[in-house]
Amino acid sequence: MSTFGYLTRVQKHTGRKTTCIYMIPSYLSQEESKLLHRSQRVIPEMERTMKPHLVLIPWIGGISHIIPMTDIGCLLASHGAAVTILTTPANAPLVRSRVDRAALPHGGTGITVTAIPFPAADAGLPEGCERLDLLRSPADVPRFFTANKRFGEAVARYCRGDGGASSLPCRPTCIVAGMGHPWTLGLARELGVPCYIFHGFGAFALLCIEHLFKHRPHEAVASPDELFDIPVLPPFECRVSRRQLPPHFLPSTSMGGGPLKQEMREFDVAVDGVVVNTFEELEHGSTALLAAAAGKKVLAVGPVSLSHSPSLDAQTMSDDAWRCMAWLDTKAYKSVVYASFGSAGCMPAAQLVQLGMALVSCPWPVLWVVKGADSLPDDAKKWLRENTDADGVAGTKCLVVRGWAPQVPILAHPAVGGFLTHCGWGSTLEAVAAGMPMATWPLFAEQFVNERLIVDVLGVGVSVGVTKPTENMLTASKTYGSEAEVEAEVGMEQVTEALERLMDQGAEGEERRRKAQELKLKAKGALEKGGSSYVNLENLIHSLV
Repeated sequence: MSTFGYLTRVQKHTGRKTTCIYMIPSYLSQEESKLLHRSQRVIPEMERTMKPHLVLIPWIGGISHIIPMTDIGCLLASHGAAVTILTTPANAPLVRSRVDRAALPHGGTGITVTAIPFPAADAGLPEGCERLDLLRSPADVPRFFTANKRFGEAVARYCRGDGGASSLPCRPTCIVAGMGHPWTLGLARELGVPCYIFHGFGAFALLCIEHLFKHRPHEAVASPDELFDIPVLPPFECRVSRRQLPPHFLPSTSMGGGPLKQEMREFDVAVDGVVVNTFEELEHGSTALLAAAAGKKVLAVGPVSLSHSPSLDAQTMSDDAWRCMAWLDTKAYKSVVYASFGSAGCMPAAQLVQLGMALVSCPWPVLWVVKGADSLPDDAKKWLRENTDADGVAGTKCLVVRGWAPQVPILAHPAVGGFLTHCGWGSTLEAVAAGMPMATWPLFAEQFVNERLIVDVLGVGVSVGVTKPTENMLTASKTYGSEAEVEAEVGMEQVTEALERLMDQGAEGEERRRKAQELKLKAKGALEKGGSSYVNLENLIHSLV
């Protein structure tokens, strides 16, 4: 509700339609009422000429959710919308740095980044634990979700303007929320604006999830390792096992089991639309099929990483980034294997050593990003130290990065010829946008489904052959994070074979590279004027005017 002098504007939101009602107080004189009746014809016209204001609230579960939602905000701002991104103090620097680097008109003035305090200590967490990857152990996960709910209450107060001077710069016309923020739906209904969800998954994976909820084929298999098909995109098959499914369908985990999963599913069903980091030409009609299956608008607006230039600023480049790019500059065209398993991808020590033995013995130079290297057992640390290079010496064969690596610039570098990936959707889209063939090593979440898309549907990848997911903070057992010995599922020879197929110079390898280059051109075209993602961004903004 907002007031223009005596005239009160009430916005009612039902389903996907927003109705504005202008209420005239009964105590006014006849002449004053006539004057305000005339105002009713003027004020809606004024509001139509104002910029739509989208409030984005990224899920703070991990960097892989925060970065693409920030990029979506940059794309919306580049199309003329006003954008506010609400996040926590620990995550705000990451968001601001993405906004600062985006190629926005007028220096990115269409985006406001606001940090809302995250009540970590009130929930029994250390200060600064504002992402799942910053938690100490699985025991912290329920506390994190408790803190997140209280964070939602603070966000609601800010959006309503309860904090006086501390409030949104202007009234929102839409909320786009990350998948872990079910409380945003009630806020959107209270404000009378539509609510869209961003999962961080692709349309094919979301279509599979929708099918699993409605038809539950996983409940008919006899064991967790028995393969079954999710028949959403014939003639292609998507054969996975029960243990490879997204966390929605796994037994109770550190998330707290049924009630939270149910709340998130209800949120998913009730929102007005879905924003997806993909482009309509990529996933063989999955976007339209998802819209039909879910009964709501699905907007493909990616690849959102293309909102930024792949080049790096020499003045602000980190030491790790400089080391990576300088090392790549010494390598031959398409000769390097890039290996990275995402912002949350950590392997058991035994598996990491088997992978490393394959990487250091293969005939190609390797750039390998290792997460959690400091927490490895001493023997694994010693092996890394003795067999790899951490300094970026020009003549070395395997450069290991223990911190952050600039993935988009690395994938765009002419020396890189193949990508060993965990199949996280952000990394998958970045590889597609770079025209990069992939070797697939899924770890958890929806990544096994993404592998089937990469290998079987798109034909731009080869599978390493992983069958069992890697434990993570949300699917953890009591031994998670301990040094309890976990055997390697994939041996050195199996990894070597996959790398040979990835870098193959024969007919099969050339066909994968040809398909990858075709997708690269389509990805670029999707965000150009008139492209499918460009049009979807425009349609979203115009629907809010």
